[in-house]
Amino acid sequence: MIALDTSTNYLGFRSHEVLAQVAGDLLPKFYLSTKVGYFPGSRGAEHSLAPGRLHIAVEGAARSLGREPDLVLLHNPEHSLAQGTAQSRETLAAACAALDSATSRGLCRAWGIATWNPTVLPPLVDASVPIPSTLMVRAGLLVGGRTLHATESLMKAWGLSTGAMRGMSPFGGSTGAPVWARVDPRSFLRDDGRYSRAQAAFRIAYRLPDVSAVAVGTDEPAHLGELVDALAAVPDEQAVVTYRTLLRDRLRTQST
Repeated sequence: MIALDTSTNYLGFRSHEVLAQVAGDLLPKFYLSTKVGYFPGSRGAEHSLAPGRLHIAVEGAARSLGREPDLVLLHNPEHSLAQGTAQSRETLAAACAALDSATSRGLCRAWGIATWNPTVLPPLVDASVPIPSTLMVRAGLLVGGRTLHATESLMKAWGLSTGAMRGMSPFGGSTGAPVWARVDPRSFLRDDGRYSRAQAAFRIAYRLPDVSAVAVGTDEPAHLGELVDALAAVPDEQAVVTYRTLLRDRLRTQST
């Protein structure tokens, strides 16, 4: 299965139209996910969790794409939420209910949440918040202990398995970032001699946290091919466990 992930606000809010034009009648052959939550504003993009706006955005996505998305993700809900308040819990619950309703109406096949900083969300989750089918989070060696802990807390609260999890930004922005010249992620692989640093970083992103897919940019086809080849790499599970333990210990120290 080939999956495409986009968002209403990409390409200056033109991503759906451009994708429909470029892919044409091939688009139904892809698994397609998109995101809603950002809207055009007088000063650029503005974020909103208003149920009515979200519902209209899902309708607009299906219309612009020429087909219903397989998955619609609530985009960075933390941007409109405060830590642990009753009002924020009600706002999150209403936003999730709007996407749940859109799914029931056949505007998309499933809904979920994409969050860049999930630390705000765990205290807001209770029985009033509908359960998403998918959770997309940052993944990889550059994800901090707080983000990893929050992600695992959400997985537990919603009863989500690895199959419901998706990762993004496995390189923390770019494979050319200075950190990758100083840190060799191949030490986390059992067969480290066969792969590049970028391939190793991508493969380990599937384990930090445990996700079933990782979204990457599509600017360079050759780069995509290398990443696909990296899926055959075998992580060194002991190294991963040790790294997770170090992150937890550091987080515990910072909290005391």
